[in-house]
Amino acid sequence: MQNPMHVLFISDNFPPETNAGASRTFEHARRWVEAGHRVTVVAAAPNFPEGRIFKGYKNRLMQREVLDGIEVVRVWTYITANTGFFRRTVDQASFMISATVVSLFLARPHVVIATSPQFLQTLAGYAVSRLKRRPFIFELRDLWPDSIVAVGAMRESALIKLLRRLEYFIYRHAAKIVSVTDSFKAILEGNGIPAERIGVVPNGADLETYRPGEAPQALIERWGLQGKFVAAYVGTVGMAHGLSTLLDAAQRLRGRDDIRIVVVGTGAEKDELIAEAARRGLHNVIFVGGVPKADVAAYWRLCDVALVLLRDLPLFRHVIPSKMFEAMATGRAIILGVQGESATILERAQAGMVIPPENVDALVAAIQAMADDRERCRATGVSGRQFVEGHYDRDVLATKMLGIIEEVNREY
Repeated sequence: MQNPMHVLFISDNFPPETNAGASRTFEHARRWVEAGHRVTVVAAAPNFPEGRIFKGYKNRLMQREVLDGIEVVRVWTYITANTGFFRRTVDQASFMISATVVSLFLARPHVVIATSPQFLQTLAGYAVSRLKRRPFIFELRDLWPDSIVAVGAMRESALIKLLRRLEYFIYRHAAKIVSVTDSFKAILEGNGIPAERIGVVPNGADLETYRPGEAPQALIERWGLQGKFVAAYVGTVGMAHGLSTLLDAAQRLRGRDDIRIVVVGTGAEKDELIAEAARRGLHNVIFVGGVPKADVAAYWRLCDVALVLLRDLPLFRHVIPSKMFEAMATGRAIILGVQGESATILERAQAGMVIPPENVDALVAAIQAMADDRERCRATGVSGRQFVEGHYDRDVLATKMLGIIEEVNREY
C-alpha cells in the first residue's frame, strides 16, 4: 500500500439510509479505512426517502459521528420527501451549499470524490476540489439530467440543455470519472470524454452480509407467509420502477392462494400503491414499508424469487440495479424486468428470468413458472450466488476503486 491518504467523499445519502448510493459509499469507504486510509464523508442528516429525520439525528449546521472508522460530517439541508421536483431541487441545492461551506473547514484531503445522481452535490465536490487544490473524482451512478427527463419529472427545455452543458463541464474537469456501468462509459465516450479518463467499478454485494440461508421463521410468521411462495420487491418505491405493473400482476394472481407478493421499501409511490391495492382488494400483496439496513438481507432470504423492475424507458437499458447483486448473493432467483446491460449479466449468471419491462403477462407467467418449479427456482439462485462470488464481490470492487483513487493521487 502507498502512503495513507485522506479521502473526502461528498454524498447526500449515507447510512442509516438504505438506498443504493448510501450503501455503495459506506461499503467502499469502510474497506478503504480497513486498508489504512482516512475517509471523511460529508452527508445530510438521514431522512431519505420520506423526508423525516431518523431517530437520534437532528438537522444541525454540522454534527459529527464515526461509523466503522469512517468520519461522518452531517450538514444542514432543507428536508423534504423524495417527491416533487421543486422541493427536491431546493433540498439538493441546500446540500450543495452546506457541503461546500463545511468542507472548507475540514482537514485538507488528498482526493475529493462526489457521487451522482444528485448532480448538484457533484458541483459541490468540484468546487471543494478547486478550493482545496486537490484532484476531483466524479462517481457516475446515473445520467443526470437525462434521468429526470426519462421519468417525467421535467420536460426537455432550455434549462435541461443548460444542465447538460454543466454536466459535461464537470465531466471534462474531473481528474477521473468512475462509472458504475460499461454503458455509461460508452455514452460519455460518444460525447467526447476520453476513454482513458473513465474507469468502471460496478455495484456488487457484501458477500458476508448477503448470504444464502433459510427464510427467517419470525418474518414468515409476522407476515402470515406459512406455506406461501414469496415474490418480493425490495428497494425504493419510486417513479422509476413502474410498480403499478406489480399490482396488475397481483390482480391476475388472486386465484393462486399459494403465491404472495411482498413489497419492502418506501418512496414517492408507496402511499399511492397501497391505496390502489386496497381499492382493488389485493389481499395477496403485502406492503412491509421501510426496514433498517441491518434487516434488508433477512427480507431477501424471506423471498423465493426477487423482483427487479424498472419502467420501459430507453435510458434504463444502461443501468444495473444494485438490488440484483444483493438478491443473487443471498441465493435467490430473479425475475428481471429490465433490458440492456442488466439482462446480459443475468443471462450470463443463469440466475433467473428476463422479461420485457412493464409487461404484465410476462411478469405473471414468470412468477407462476417459478412457483410451479421450486427446484428450478432454487437452482437459479445457487447459480446467481456463484456468479456474484466470481464477478461482483464488494471487497474486490472496493479495492479496484481504491486503486483508481491512489492513481489519481499519485498523478496529481
